[in-house]
Amino acid sequence: MKRVVVLGSTGSVGGSTLDLVSRNPDHFEVVALTGQRRLDELVKQALQFRPRFVALGDPALHNALAEALAGTGIACGAGPQALVDAATLDSDLVMAAIVGAAGLPPTLAAIAEGRTVALANKESLVCAGAIVMAAAAASGSTLLPVDSEHNAIFQVFAEHQRARVARLILTASGGPFRSSDYEAMAQATPAQAVAHPNWSMGAKISVDSATMMNKGLELIEAHHLFAMPEPMIEILVHPQSVVHSLVEYVDGSVLAQLGSPDMRVPIANALAWPDRMATPAARLDLAAIGRLTFEAPDPQRFPALTLARHALQRGGAAPTILNAANEMAVAGFLGGRVGFLDIAGLVDRALETLVGDHDAESLEAVMTADRATRKWAAQAMASL
Repeated sequence: MKRVVVLGSTGSVGGSTLDLVSRNPDHFEVVALTGQRRLDELVKQALQFRPRFVALGDPALHNALAEALAGTGIACGAGPQALVDAATLDSDLVMAAIVGAAGLPPTLAAIAEGRTVALANKESLVCAGAIVMAAAAASGSTLLPVDSEHNAIFQVFAEHQRARVARLILTASGGPFRSSDYEAMAQATPAQAVAHPNWSMGAKISVDSATMMNKGLELIEAHHLFAMPEPMIEILVHPQSVVHSLVEYVDGSVLAQLGSPDMRVPIANALAWPDRMATPAARLDLAAIGRLTFEAPDPQRFPALTLARHALQRGGAAPTILNAANEMAVAGFLGGRVGFLDIAGLVDRALETLVGDHDAESLEAVMTADRATRKWAAQAMASL
C-alpha cells in the first residue's frame, strides 16, 4: 500500500491522479489532499478518499472547509502554510500538481523531507531549478517527472550513458493556433485558446500551449531535470501528440516514447515507479493513425519559445520573472484585459525591465522576484 499526498487534487492532473487511485484501492492510500479555492470539489474528494488531512490555499475558506468536514474525523487547514503541512506529512509519494509558482514552497518542503516527488508543477523548476535540484541532492529526494514530455524522456534516458546523450527533443502539438496567421492570433478569444486539439488540460496550461510558452517552460524544466545544456535541448512540433519526446545518442540512435494523449499514462508511470500499472488510456493504433508528422516551430508567431531560451541563458532571476509575468498575462487574457499577442509582449517587457533588479540565490529571493514581477505586470496591464 503506497501512501500518497496529492497537492492540487482539484486540478486536471490531481483529478487524473485520483481517478487512477480509485481504480487501484488495494495499492494506494490517500494521506492528504489540497486545492486552492474549489471548496466543494475538495470536500467531495475528501469524503470519497478519507485522507487524514485536507487543505485549501485560500485562508478565507478555512471555516467553510471545517464546517463541511465536521464530524468526519478529517483534519483540515487553509492558507500557504497548510499546503506545506500537507506536503510534509509522512508518505511514500507526493504528487506535486499545484499550477504556478504557488506550488513552489510545498513542493520544496516535500523535497527537503526526502520524499519521492512526482513533479507535475513545472514552475518549481522554472523559478528555482538550481535550488530545487540542490535540495533533492541534499535530502536524497527522488524526482519523478509527470509532464508527458519529461516523463517520456525519463523512460528512455539511459542514466548510465548520460555522457553519450547528444540531444533531447521535446515535442509540441502546436496548440490550437499552429497553422493560424498573425492576424487571426491577434483576434483570438480565450475560448479558442483553451480549445486544445489533443489534450484535456486546465485553462492556464491550455493558453500556455496556445502561445507555446508551455514548451518554453518545459525546456527550462528539462535543463534542470536532466542536467542538459540549453543548446542540447530542441523543440519539434508534432501535431498528432503521439510521440511525446525523444532522446538522441551519439551513435545516431533516437529513442522515443509513444502513447495516446492521456495524462493518466505519465501519471501512472510516476505513481507505480519503479513498477508499472494498468491505465484505462486508449491503446495506440498506429495503423489507424496512419501518419506521424513533424515540423519546426515558427519563432515569429510563437516568440515565447525564444523568450524562454533567452531567460535560461541569462540565468539568475530571469526564469522566475518569465514565469511570473506569463502567469499574470495569461490571467489577464483569460479575464479579457489583454489580447492573446499581448501575453508574450508583456513577458518580454518584464524581462527587459526587471532582470537586473533581482537574483535567485535563495527561496526568499525567488519569491521576492516573483512578487515584484506580479506587481509590475498588474500595473503594466492596467495601462494597456
